[in-house]
Amino acid sequence: MYVQQLEFIEDAELTLLQRYQTCKAMAKGYAANFDDDKTRLVQARSYCARVIDAYWSSIAKKHTSTIKIKAVASSVWLEDVAVDAEQVAERTGELIALFPVEDAGFLIGSIYTVMLPAAYRSEKGAYYTPPPLVARLLDMAEKSGVDFFKASVIDPACGGGAFLAPVALRMLKNEKGSSPEWIFRRLVKRLRGIEIDPFAAWMSLVLLEAAVMAICISAKRRIPDSIIVVGDALIQNDLGKFDLVMGNPPYGRVSLSSEMREKFSRSLFGHANLYGLFTDLAVRLIKPDTGVIAFLTPTSFLGGQYFTSLRDLLTRNTTPFFFDFISDRDGVFDDVLQETMLATFRAGTYNIPVSVSSLIPKGLNKAKIESLGKVHIEKGGKIWLLPRKKNDAIFINKIKKLSLSLSDLGYTVSTGQLVWNRFKPQLRQLKKKGYYPLIWAESVTHEGFKFNATRKNHVPYIEVMKKQEFLITKNECILVQRTTSKEQDKRIMAAIIPQGFIDEFGGVIVENHVNVINTNGFLSDVDIGVIEKILNSATVDRIFRCISGSVAVSAYELNAIPIPDISRLHELRELIDSGMNSFQLEGIIANIYGVSVS
Repeated sequence: MYVQQLEFIEDAELTLLQRYQTCKAMAKGYAANFDDDKTRLVQARSYCARVIDAYWSSIAKKHTSTIKIKAVASSVWLEDVAVDAEQVAERTGELIALFPVEDAGFLIGSIYTVMLPAAYRSEKGAYYTPPPLVARLLDMAEKSGVDFFKASVIDPACGGGAFLAPVALRMLKNEKGSSPEWIFRRLVKRLRGIEIDPFAAWMSLVLLEAAVMAICISAKRRIPDSIIVVGDALIQNDLGKFDLVMGNPPYGRVSLSSEMREKFSRSLFGHANLYGLFTDLAVRLIKPDTGVIAFLTPTSFLGGQYFTSLRDLLTRNTTPFFFDFISDRDGVFDDVLQETMLATFRAGTYNIPVSVSSLIPKGLNKAKIESLGKVHIEKGGKIWLLPRKKNDAIFINKIKKLSLSLSDLGYTVSTGQLVWNRFKPQLRQLKKKGYYPLIWAESVTHEGFKFNATRKNHVPYIEVMKKQEFLITKNECILVQRTTSKEQDKRIMAAIIPQGFIDEFGGVIVENHVNVINTNGFLSDVDIGVIEKILNSATVDRIFRCISGSVAVSAYELNAIPIPDISRLHELRELIDSGMNSFQLEGIIANIYGVSVS
């Protein structure tokens, strides 16, 4: 089998990228042979070490140099790999040497991550950044005020060097007339990286040196090991100040010690996320007034309640300059489904709007950029309303004038009380006196409320025990699905659960993946049917897409939706009662918001 695949790698009729994808698939298949996570990690590193060694030899050969690759740290355990797999690894390294040197960090890093044990990869948040995104982020950094001819740069989670090598090449781009020794000294003085994975740190160092091998040869100097610090950037002290802090920090929730929670308390609100902590760190590392942060992160910090303090920190200490939403998340990162973005922030406060664009990757080295407009970011921890498509900027500026929210109308927004897997023994398949309907997300449909429990592990009823009455909902309310994606036709799916249905059973139990909007039995000046129509409208769907940065439809974000004046809502009630059809109502709701139907 490997013989045939080696022939496929060497087939000159295929594109380099096709041959690379075959190499990557073979590496992933090889790693899948190891069930034990510890063994798989060692094999992933050992395999990739062969790839890197072959890559280095190919690059050195291009420079007609005998310069030797740096040794892997003694703390990294490597072992033999299967003979046929070793052949594939060597051919892979030779193939990657045919790509531009700034691409190697991504190409090799991507092979490394698909070979890693899932748990290790998740813990470290290891994902490597495609070259067109790196190039675009460097361009954004320059437009935000970074001069790579003299800037000092740090990547606090440098992985395999996907950013450091391209940064070094930009630093060298305008170096003319000076001696190689002087150019080399300036380069190594201004560049730093930190990486918690010792193997990835070695990879970063080797690929950085490979990228600038010409100047190393001319200066007769080697890149010092001290450029890459092996460790956790979040616990490092006295790292200094930099003109640019950039990179693709790790993602994912993390449990913090009391000391770490205290250290980052200024940016925490509830759960901690790794990339939020790295953003806080970046604010500490940039030079006052001139320093720039350029990060690739998930978009969840734009609207999530857990990022309230982080948004406040950013708007107090920096000014957002550029945001790029990465519109095609599939195929950009392996196994990442979160929406991601490129963002730059400059230290200090400037009275300028942020420029927002959509970035569409086009292969390994190209990206299409579409400007979406400019909007001002409010200071403090408020949600950032940002355009997601053309004309949204004008739309946002209009709806920002609306000041009411659901809570102002007397409605509360909360999540369903039942976390179902904590009550498994009480779940029931059949209807029986004393059992309550269990309301899952699939009961909320485009056609309204339809009681069912059709998905895997879902059952229609639950028995409620003594002292569990807090689970029961007894008043008519609006249910909203808590999880939707930007690819769906509608982000908000809302439906009224009728009082008649609730009274039939004496109450219902709403599962935790559903939001509940109600008045807790108190009267509101605005009828619940009006609220349902508003939430299900195309206009509010558009608003919510400008609010939400994740797949979650949270209670916090629902309550952040701007609501029109009460008198206009009363007018809408009369039109609903008159029997006006849905299409006409869409136009009326858009008009109430002061916009047109998109």
